[in-house]
Amino acid sequence: MIGETPLVSVLIPAFNHERFIERCLDSVLEEPYPNKEIVIIDDGSTDGTAERIATWIDRHGDEIPVEYVRRDNRGVAATLNELAARARGAFLRLGASDDYLLPGGLDEQVRYLMAHPNKWAVIGDSVVVDQDGRRLHDSGMRDLHHADKDLYRSDDGIRHAVISQWAVGGPVALLRKRALDTVAGWNEGLCIDDWDFFLRLAAHDAVGFVDVSVCAYRIHDTNMSRTRHRATRILNLTESRQVAIRRIALFSEPYRTLLWAQSHFIAAKISFLQRRAGALAFHLLAYASLLLVSKIKPSASHTVVREV
Repeated sequence: MIGETPLVSVLIPAFNHERFIERCLDSVLEEPYPNKEIVIIDDGSTDGTAERIATWIDRHGDEIPVEYVRRDNRGVAATLNELAARARGAFLRLGASDDYLLPGGLDEQVRYLMAHPNKWAVIGDSVVVDQDGRRLHDSGMRDLHHADKDLYRSDDGIRHAVISQWAVGGPVALLRKRALDTVAGWNEGLCIDDWDFFLRLAAHDAVGFVDVSVCAYRIHDTNMSRTRHRATRILNLTESRQVAIRRIALFSEPYRTLLWAQSHFIAAKISFLQRRAGALAFHLLAYASLLLVSKIKPSASHTVVREV
């Protein structure tokens, strides 16, 4: 990019991804943005992930600055907070050890934040690939999550989308490091923390969007947020409903009411999985009534969080 090239720290929490981690690291090296570093923590992997990271650093450590920590498992939120604390860059690019960056994405996202000093984060789109790297979808937002990408082109639309049409799949965000001082980083008490994190950003009108595929989001058998196990889905949805209720106070109307509506829609999903017909009917009625009060149309996909 022309002019300033601020340092970007690519944060990679790694856990049991020995099959994918080298492709992830290669993609950072191949990304043409010139001023970058890798900060990676192996979060207690029990497979060969740590050894593959160490081998990759031995081969490429003289080509890009790398800080590598191997420690016991503490979970993804705690790992992200530690990665951010260790990072030297003014910008933090979120990574994932099973996904990989696409060339040019960093440049687009840095340009956006440099041109929009009021924004603390910018998200992009992704392509979706399978465990062997075969492309499944050209747009994670549109094809996987069935989102209306036009919503992401305005502040009001982003608030609406983050609340009711959450379609951020994969490591698609670039953050200003100083933004973490305001939103207090990732909540280490949550299993799936990204919706909570972006709700806090959206409440400050701090999220922007570039319609560019900035990473490849990999779908495979061990994606935590895509489990089909009914009890785990209920636990994940219950956590998401608690997040919604906890963050209602951050928003003004009509988005406060919209988040209340979403809390009932999540509860309806829980009731459906629990086969509680009466509770399902109650929460769907509450959802529809609150949408009428908010005067915001429901999203076509009714996406609340990632499929759980």
